Amino acid sequence: MKTNAKNKHWDVVVIGGGPAGMMAAGRAAERGRKVLLLEKNPTLGKKLLITGGGRCNITNNKEVRAMLAKYKGSNKFLFSAFSQFGIEDTLNFFNSRGMATKEEAEGRVFPTSNSAKSVWDVLLQYMKNGGVQIQTNAKITELKTKNNSILILLNDKTEIETSSCIVATGGTSRPETGSTGEGFLWLKKLGHTIIKNDFSLVPIALKDSWVKKLAGVTLKDIKLTTFQNEQKQEVHKGKILFTHVGISGPTVLNMSKEVGELLKYGEVTIMLDLFPKTDLGVLKQQLQALLISESNKKIKNVLGKIIPTSLVPAILSMAKIDSETPNHSVRTESRKALVAIIKAIPLHVSHLLGADKAIVSSGGVTPKEVNFKTMESRLVPHLYLVGDVLDIDRPSGGYSLQLCWTTGFVAGSNS
Repeated sequence: MKTNAKNKHWDVVVIGGGPAGMMAAGRAAERGRKVLLLEKNPTLGKKLLITGGGRCNITNNKEVRAMLAKYKGSNKFLFSAFSQFGIEDTLNFFNSRGMATKEEAEGRVFPTSNSAKSVWDVLLQYMKNGGVQIQTNAKITELKTKNNSILILLNDKTEIETSSCIVATGGTSRPETGSTGEGFLWLKKLGHTIIKNDFSLVPIALKDSWVKKLAGVTLKDIKLTTFQNEQKQEVHKGKILFTHVGISGPTVLNMSKEVGELLKYGEVTIMLDLFPKTDLGVLKQQLQALLISESNKKIKNVLGKIIPTSLVPAILSMAKIDSETPNHSVRTESRKALVAIIKAIPLHVSHLLGADKAIVSSGGVTPKEVNFKTMESRLVPHLYLVGDVLDIDRPSGGYSLQLCWTTGFVAGSNS
């Protein structure tokens, strides 16, 4: 499938061998178009293979309107694209090609194999079936228009002419996978408005040293509330994962952009509630009952019956209770302090981790400059824009890849 593209005219050239690019190339070839895919890396789909911790969350099994509501401010643009290729189409696409899927918490859909390689294999075979030609290590320097064609200039002075060009270069997240944002330079030169590209959906680093001891610990059904200047900001519920430097997990990733905005104006504290469904009074009664029933034991040895054992030392320290204290000697004031901490563990934000840890990037070409019925640029005829190149915010949970499948398929269907 590798080719020397020099001095050939192509029906469609796709720039970027990620999920949106592979889908677009396969779809265009399926329609009988002569397709070339250019990839700057030595191999295709580097970011795809690490998505979802290597498991690849391919979509979220929601009704279309509920799905679109998650793309904040962009649902009106995306409706026409999703009507052509939505969640059900994605599931049918992979299932019909031999990749079984399973649904997990909050509608997340994964390959039954738990391997992103299964997704990669399907896309590669899709392109092979259509005869897509692939050129790797293709370093592009510029895009130009020429009559009714688009010229693609490579750093080895090669010029590739194509009737249609699909740009699927991604944003700026995980630069080691090739997402370094140069596509925005070409598009800006062609007249497109680029909303400042930044990374979003990133883990959060904390100042609290005790967190390091909890690396790898996951907490489910918790509540996180952001505060700035003692003013309550936003509330998020779900689960978190402690890391060596702070917190991560779906809930944290989805609130990271908000935290990043708040950090511009000062310090941010996140209050962690281990029992959002239990009020202070009930929790106090449960603690009291535990201390009475185990009155002769030390508090450090029984508190794990209420809260995760791994959190016991940190919580006792924050409540200023000696871990060696016998349960019968825990004073009323200490019990109140303990319950208060369990309902509001302060996590002091240091910073957001950088682009190297980002799941997706925010920013990109403004949707107003794209016709979402075809994914064609409204400014440059025969130029199509897909995936992370577009300024479309979305949460973690399969929404990014669904955007890739949808926009890639629509572009491949119309280029």
